[in-house]
Amino acid sequence: MENNLTNRNYWIEYWKNYSYKPIPKKTFFDKCIPITSENNRTKTFIEIGGFPGLMSIYFYKKYHYKTSLLDFYIDKDIINKLEEINQIPKNSIKLIEYDFFLYKSNVKFDLVFSLGFIEHFHNTYDVIKRHVDIVANNGSLLIILPNFKGLNGWIQKKFDKDNYYAHNLDSMEIANLKKIIEKLQLKNTKIEYTAKPMLWLANNNTNNNFIRSGVRLLSFFLKLIPIKCKFLSPYIIISATK
Repeated sequence: MENNLTNRNYWIEYWKNYSYKPIPKKTFFDKCIPITSENNRTKTFIEIGGFPGLMSIYFYKKYHYKTSLLDFYIDKDIINKLEEINQIPKNSIKLIEYDFFLYKSNVKFDLVFSLGFIEHFHNTYDVIKRHVDIVANNGSLLIILPNFKGLNGWIQKKFDKDNYYAHNLDSMEIANLKKIIEKLQLKNTKIEYTAKPMLWLANNNTNNNFIRSGVRLLSFFLKLIPIKCKFLSPYIIISATK
C-alpha cells in the first residue's frame, strides 16, 4: 500500500456510475500489437489493472487472444454485461481479482498489457518490472499511460485535483522511462508520445457541465493538430519484447 496513490475504495467509487459501451473499432495503439498466432497456437494475454475489461474484450474479439484480466477490484456483473453488449460468450475473459503486487504465478503470457495503471504508483521501476516478470520468453510488453506533463495535466489540476493527485507525474517523464526499460534489458524497445491531442475529465469527478463541454470542444479542435510532443500528446506508449 505504501506504493499506491489510490486504494480499493477510490476505485469502487470511480466505477460506481459506469456507462456501458461497445469496444472501439480500432485504437491508437493497434500498430503496436504483435501478431496473435504462431504455429496455430492461440496466444495468451493479460491486462493489468484493467477493470472494467473493455480492452480485454477488445483483444479477445479483434485479435483472438486468450485473455485474462487482473485487478484488485472486479465487479463480475459489469464484465458479463460488457461481454453481452460486445457479443462474445459469457465468461470469455478470465478474471483474477487480486493485488498485482502480491500476485505470484508460474504462468507467463505472450502479451502483458496495461493502460492507465503504472502512473498510480510511486515506484515506477517496480511496477514495470512486475509486468516484465510475467512476460513469456519472446513475449511482448505494451504499457500505455497518460501524459499529464502538458496541457492535459493543467486541465486535470485546474478542474479535477483528486484525479490529478492520484497520478505520479514522474512516471510520465520519457527520460525516466527509458532508463527503466534499459535497466530491464528488453529488446525492440520503443517509448514515444502519441499523436492526435486529446483532453478529458473523468466522468464521475465533476458535475460542471459547462466546464466539461468546454474541455470537449477544445479537445475536438486540438485533434486537428496531429503533433507528438510533451505539451499536447495525451498518452505515452511503451512497447518491447523479452
